[in-house]
Amino acid sequence: MSVTSFSELNLAPELLSALQAENYHTPTAIQSQTIPLILAGVDVMGSAQTGTGKTAAFVLPLLDNLLREEPLPEAVKVLILTPTRELAQQVFASVERYAANTPIKAALAYGGASIGPQIKAIKGAQVVVATPGRLLDHVIKGSIKLSAISALVFDEADRMLDMGFIDEIKRILRHVPKQRQTLLFSATFDDSIFELSKQLLNDPKLVEVDKRNSAAVEVEQIVYAVDEDRKRELVSHMIGMKNWQQVLIFTRTKQTADSLAKEMCKDGLKTESIHGDKSQGARDKALQNFKTGVTRVLVATDVAARGLDIASLKYVINYELPYVAEDYVHRIGRTGRAGETGLAMSLVSIDEQWLLDEIDVLLDTRLTPQWLPGYEPDLTKEPKQVRKNTNKARRSRDKKRILGQKNPRRR
Repeated sequence: MSVTSFSELNLAPELLSALQAENYHTPTAIQSQTIPLILAGVDVMGSAQTGTGKTAAFVLPLLDNLLREEPLPEAVKVLILTPTRELAQQVFASVERYAANTPIKAALAYGGASIGPQIKAIKGAQVVVATPGRLLDHVIKGSIKLSAISALVFDEADRMLDMGFIDEIKRILRHVPKQRQTLLFSATFDDSIFELSKQLLNDPKLVEVDKRNSAAVEVEQIVYAVDEDRKRELVSHMIGMKNWQQVLIFTRTKQTADSLAKEMCKDGLKTESIHGDKSQGARDKALQNFKTGVTRVLVATDVAARGLDIASLKYVINYELPYVAEDYVHRIGRTGRAGETGLAMSLVSIDEQWLLDEIDVLLDTRLTPQWLPGYEPDLTKEPKQVRKNTNKARRSRDKKRILGQKNPRRR
């Protein structure tokens, strides 16, 4: 039986009124399938394409479960872990919107910001959204107690593995009760995630509403073959010629992001960059400028791929393909959200063809490079030595982490 309205899910009236204020009426597939399970206290692994409402799929039922506790507890009961500051901010904003008509208090904790205001905000909070490193800072300081946790959520868990948070996760688990509800959500699942789930979850229900690791069908994917030294020229040409007004560009490194932003400004395109070396204030300002149209182009590293939620973003450009194929899904998932259409353009040099092959395997499709007149690649060039398969290397590394072997900590 299909669910046609949120009221059919038996959510509290306070939550339904908040959804009505957001103009949300019909649950998405991931929401209609997971909300009843979470309301029943079941452990869940949820996977769906980006932009399909995964955050609401776990936030709404967890808030509903809290409201059923009378009186409302004064301890932290729900802990939501995310890999990046941007994603933590996005999830926290959703919690605040959905809980607007309830007495539930939420707090946000992430690195790169002063810890003092966070300590104050955590007092009396029932829901905490945090990045693992900063959460441990609070645990060490004694500003947060995890002994009353009844629900633990891992949002974008595959990214947590890729960013090397497994040691921090293990430390966090020592402080939370073994008897709890655990939820694991992501747009992409691989073998390492299923291995991790055996340690974290108890007899979980697997909910996959789309083909595993698939890209959003609303996103048109175009690939252009182009020489590395002509990529910037091609990007500026396309944006200017087609008059694209809000364009998100992904690079692999912070240095490339800064350099590209600088050069595109010289091309007359107002551009800013965002990456892990930027202060939180600088990142917030750049993102706000991009959302409001002050900045036409935003160049980002993959630190932004999981946390940027920009309404009606139409254009995403992969200036460089990611070394981890799953990151491609998350990058292009910044467009085509909530059923809207979007365009994802990828620029591929001869040395990146193997990365495109990895994406083809992941998506079980064939993304055929095209030639743009005037920017045809020089076929006389020889590719550099092919790098090893970093996806296979990553999965091997992840498995070692999961089995408890040491790995250098990465922030």
